[in-house]
Amino acid sequence: MKLFKYIFYIFWRCWFYGWVLFTIIPIFPVLLIVTSSDKLYPAFFKIAQTWANTILFVMGFKVDLFEEEKVDDAKSYMFCPNHTSMIDIMVMLSVARNPFVFVGKKELTKIPIFGFFYKRTCIIVDRSDSKSRLAVFEAARKRLSNGLDVCIFPEGLVPDDESIILSEFKNGAFRLAIEHQIPVVPMTFYDCKKRFSYTFFSGKPGKLRVKVHNFISTSNLTLKNSDALKKQTYNLIYNELVNDIKK
Repeated sequence: MKLFKYIFYIFWRCWFYGWVLFTIIPIFPVLLIVTSSDKLYPAFFKIAQTWANTILFVMGFKVDLFEEEKVDDAKSYMFCPNHTSMIDIMVMLSVARNPFVFVGKKELTKIPIFGFFYKRTCIIVDRSDSKSRLAVFEAARKRLSNGLDVCIFPEGLVPDDESIILSEFKNGAFRLAIEHQIPVVPMTFYDCKKRFSYTFFSGKPGKLRVKVHNFISTSNLTLKNSDALKKQTYNLIYNELVNDIKK
């Protein structure tokens, strides 16, 4: 029985990586065009959404979205989901109503093919380089001025210890939200770790529940309030995850 289980995991994981890479190859020329200019980013985003939904579908995942509050097309937002899995990117793309840009770690640029376009479309941060961290703020300002939303996984990295419910949040997302006076949108991804964690021999198809919490206003806040805003967002998501575990 265990042998069949291991065979399933090997096939399932290879199936995932195969779809991630080989769905990009046929449309490589199109992606080169739509990632060549910021003006074409909305077109790229639509393609990315289709790609994400395809990956989730062929892996046997179904996203179940619950929204306490809905985004306004005329406003910009700072999306802050918890980070537990490599499929978090696909899930975030799947549930988004409007184009947004990821702020992501430099390490993902090393993934063949995917990393090439990731670097061309996302705001890349090298957390070991202070100049890189400062450049993120300038790049985010530019994207927000173009009417895009921003998505940052405030944990920064997926925790190495999978027993951790939620890692400590970084400050960047909350400082940016306050500087631009845009609402923070806390989001809880309940099932991504259980369905597709970084542990190779684990996971299974099924439902991926996502909750968009009530937005947290940054009106009249200053950078002095960034730590309190960070803690408020952290506690909201943490308590949501703990309560779900207790059910």
